Amino acid sequence: MVLFGGILSIKTISFLVFCVFLIAGLGYLLGRITIKGVSLGTAGVFIVALLFGAFLYNPLANQLMVAFKQGGEKLGDVTYVTNALKIIENLGLILFVTSVGFIAGPSFFGDLKKNFKSYILLGIVIILVGGLSCAGCIVFDHKIFGRDLEEISAMLVGLLSGSLTSTPAFSAAKATVIDSAKYTAQQLEDIVAVGHGIAYLFGVVGVVLFVQLVPKFARVDMDEERSKLNESAPEAPSKLNGKELKLDPLGFCSFSLVALLGILAGSFKFGNFSLTTTGGCLILALVFGHFQKIGKICIMPEKETLQVFRELGLMLFLIGAGVAGGASFVKYFEWVYFIYGIIMTMLPMIIGFFVAKSILRLNLLNNLGSICGGMTSTPALGTLIGTAKTEKVAGAYASTYPIALVAVVIVSQVLIIFFR
Repeated sequence: MVLFGGILSIKTISFLVFCVFLIAGLGYLLGRITIKGVSLGTAGVFIVALLFGAFLYNPLANQLMVAFKQGGEKLGDVTYVTNALKIIENLGLILFVTSVGFIAGPSFFGDLKKNFKSYILLGIVIILVGGLSCAGCIVFDHKIFGRDLEEISAMLVGLLSGSLTSTPAFSAAKATVIDSAKYTAQQLEDIVAVGHGIAYLFGVVGVVLFVQLVPKFARVDMDEERSKLNESAPEAPSKLNGKELKLDPLGFCSFSLVALLGILAGSFKFGNFSLTTTGGCLILALVFGHFQKIGKICIMPEKETLQVFRELGLMLFLIGAGVAGGASFVKYFEWVYFIYGIIMTMLPMIIGFFVAKSILRLNLLNNLGSICGGMTSTPALGTLIGTAKTEKVAGAYASTYPIALVAVVIVSQVLIIFFR
């Protein structure tokens, strides 16, 4: 079997699949542990994946590394595990965000119409606070530790993308750096990547814990909060009458077609900006979920299908991202950079939460859903759905996410250029 430009044996694939299910099983067991009403849930998979990456990544990489000769020319060592994990991560992301889009679609546009200005403002506030905290850390580090401004700005913009778990910001920052008198563009890209890897851990765990702890500390009545959410985003009547033609019993065909269109939409680039796979699949699924049918053809997958795909997708995404993130974290970890990452995760969340609560007057669940979207945090949304026991929180996430996606790309590029 030929994969990733080389030869990957069936035994190797089996070993990788074994590791994936091992991480998933242990992760869900960890996620079930509850302390004073707080549990990691599916994020337990991410913790186990991080530990696996930190302590077992290199042995796994060696197991999956293949060096071979073709025509007498050595093509070099290829770490296949990195590519395999990327496939697992992307597959999970597609399953998760497409499911979320379909689930949120029926009530999305009604909620968006009612809270449109609030979602836009909150998304911008969260990213601006993140950008300002990043700039503050850059100036602080340069003045106190005397590190080169160009180097530390590349590192901290990488930290910002990791703190917000934002792949588009990460890509934009790497694409913006250029050769200078001291550094090549490749060296600066590597520094950005190091920062992203260090901050990614707390960027995921911090938001996951935040959306669970806030309702606990606020001592809210979750039934009452769900009622407020229903008033804000009332259940839209179904557009289906049961006579539509289903392409298959569970809706796999419709799901696949929408995911395919989302991937294509996300692949188009406008300068350094693109919707990415996440944005493309989310937006297309929201639109198709809203209309539910084309003519007499049903394009809405079954609810059970979407629930399974959402959870399966989140699990695969956390495994793919967690193993690679754990390896990077251990390899490049420095306490001061980790602390900067914590600041860039916590400040936007805290300020965004109080802006949404005190100024925009959003109810708690819409507030937290918007925080997840503003922080571009896929794992946190999965946790919030479990905490709130309603999938309607996905509407606030889906409304704020595109605003934050655009804003974080722009802010990352501005920071790189300003401190060049």
